[in-house]
Amino acid sequence: MRFSINIPNFGDFADARAVATVAAAAEQAGWDGLFVWDHVVHDKVQRRGQAFGDPWMLLTAAALATSRIKLGTLVTPVARRRPEQLARQVATLDALSGGRVIFAAGLGGPIEDEYGSFGGPTDPVVLAERLDEGLDLLERYWSGDPVNHHGKHYEVRDVTLLPATVQRPRPPVWVAGFWPNRPPMRRAARWDGAVPLFNSARHGQVPQVEEVLDLVAYVRRHREDRHEVPFEFVLGGASPADSARAHDLIGPLLDAGATWWDERQLQSSDELDRLEPVLRRIEQGPPVF
Repeated sequence: MRFSINIPNFGDFADARAVATVAAAAEQAGWDGLFVWDHVVHDKVQRRGQAFGDPWMLLTAAALATSRIKLGTLVTPVARRRPEQLARQVATLDALSGGRVIFAAGLGGPIEDEYGSFGGPTDPVVLAERLDEGLDLLERYWSGDPVNHHGKHYEVRDVTLLPATVQRPRPPVWVAGFWPNRPPMRRAARWDGAVPLFNSARHGQVPQVEEVLDLVAYVRRHREDRHEVPFEFVLGGASPADSARAHDLIGPLLDAGATWWDERQLQSSDELDRLEPVLRRIEQGPPVF
């Protein structure tokens, strides 16, 4: 199992220097990755008046401050971005970091705030279509080969985006979605990893082992022809620094199939977007298994 730190892109972490500090501290303390939220306004009522940072600029600062840990977003809503611009951002960060990018995608939300505020579509079916079509385009853009595409939502005529990503054939792609909703996990099964969120366990809360077992079994059934390809199951929550208690909490999830533990603050906590408590947890180090 590998271990990452998860931070929002608002509050203290809207400042790229704070994110660089987090990244350097995480690498020094033995964590394996840093993942940043990708929001424009998040919840407009709750976050009104807060500063937000662009996640790819924040991750650029993190890349310059580190040499080992994986870097990425959890998660990028592909449907509200132009795939060609997103492809360049990811490829640029992949080059700068020496091939350390993990790309995680989902619908994103809250949909009315993040999409509707800017006149974008808010129908989840349309957003799912744009996500699937966008992911396919990203893979083709990252190849460095010519792209021609006539789809329902995107049009591309004779475009070659260079340089290609450092990682070949592309960076790992993880897909997020709420379980027990099946379509997002079927989508994840077509790529390299699943980042399940749970209706019964909000951000920062630890999911139930029984639900994780059901999820892992479901995804594996939809990967029956690709069992030889490594696949990641990314779970997260707020874990105790005490080793024995962390074992009791995370060990059953590891046995259920989890391959990453993503350390998160409770979304309801006042410390969610504050640098000091996050650094304190980072310096305590990841659980040891």
